[in-house]
Amino acid sequence: MSTTVTTGELTGKTALVTGATSGIGRATAIALAALGADVIIHGRDAARAARVIEEIELSGGRARFIGADLPVGASKLAHEAGDVDILVNNAGAAWFGPSEELDTDTYHRLFAGNVEGAYLLTAQLAPGMVTRGEGAIVNVSSMAANIGMSGGAAYSATKAALSSFTRSWAAEYSPKGVRVNAVAPGPIYTGAADDGLTTALGETTLLGTAAQPEDIAETIAFLASPRSSYITGAVVAVDGGRTAI
Repeated sequence: MSTTVTTGELTGKTALVTGATSGIGRATAIALAALGADVIIHGRDAARAARVIEEIELSGGRARFIGADLPVGASKLAHEAGDVDILVNNAGAAWFGPSEELDTDTYHRLFAGNVEGAYLLTAQLAPGMVTRGEGAIVNVSSMAANIGMSGGAAYSATKAALSSFTRSWAAEYSPKGVRVNAVAPGPIYTGAADDGLTTALGETTLLGTAAQPEDIAETIAFLASPRSSYITGAVVAVDGGRTAI
C-alpha cells in the first residue's frame, strides 16, 4: 500500500527538533525538511549538527543549529528559536541496569533531560502556537512506558511521563488549535554501539526485527503534518507490534 505525501506541505513552517544531531532526531529533521519545513537542529555538538545541516541543504532544504543544554538552556533555546510551528521533544538519555546501581546524580540527570527539558520547552513555545491558532507538538516516548522492563525502571518512568504530558497537553492546547501527540518507539538501531541488546529486543517483536531511525521519523513527520489533522492526544506505537502482545 502506498502513502501519498505532499512535497512542500510544511513549507512556511518552522520546526524545532531537540536532540537532532543523531538517531531519531537526525532522521526526523531530515524528514521534516524534505516536506518543506525550516528546521532548527538542536543539540550540543556543533560539528555533528553541521553534518545534518549539510545533508538537508544538499537536498534543497533549510536548517540551522542552536546549541543548548536541556533543561537549563530551555529559555535560551526557546528565545533563539523564535516562533515555532512544530516542536519535536526528542532529546533525552537512557540508562539500564539494576535499580540499586543507579546513583542519585544519574537519576536526577535522567529525569532532568528526558522530562523537565520537554516540559519547560513546551511551556514556553506552546503559548505562541495558541496565539497563532495552530501548531503541532510531538513527544518521543517509548514502548518502555507501557511494558515492564527489568533494569529500566527509571528510564521507563521518564518515558511514561512524556506519554502523560501528551494527553494533558492535548486537553490543554488542542481546543485552541494545537495538536499534541507522541510516538512510542520499540527497539531501534540508533547508530550507537550495540551490545546485542537491540537485536535481541527486536527479535521479541511481531515483525522480528528492530527499527531504523527513519521508521520512527516517518511517523513523527506524519503527526506533524496536515495529514494527521484529526489526531491529537494519541500515543502511537511504532514498535513492530511488541506492545500488542
